[in-house]
Amino acid sequence: MQEAVLHATDKQEVVKMYATRWCGDCRMAKRWFDSHSIPYEYINIEEDERAAEYVVRVNGGMQSVPTIVFPDGSILVEPSPRELAAKFS
Repeated sequence: MQEAVLHATDKQEVVKMYATRWCGDCRMAKRWFDSHSIPYEYINIEEDERAAEYVVRVNGGMQSVPTIVFPDGSILVEPSPRELAAKFS
């Protein structure tokens, strides 16, 4: 069963977070988004083969998570809390 948590009404405007359950950086990013009340869609790449293929494609062959895709098309990979804050400032 794929876990998809959608925290917004307009899917076109939502951030997509490609992640895994075991990843500490992914858990940190989820906590950061939740604590700042920023809507996002959580996509577990271990349960979604197409999502996993996308992550590998945009990361030069690496399955790096979290890979966070913003509505403007920009991508952050394994961002720190400081990088996330800068993105939304």
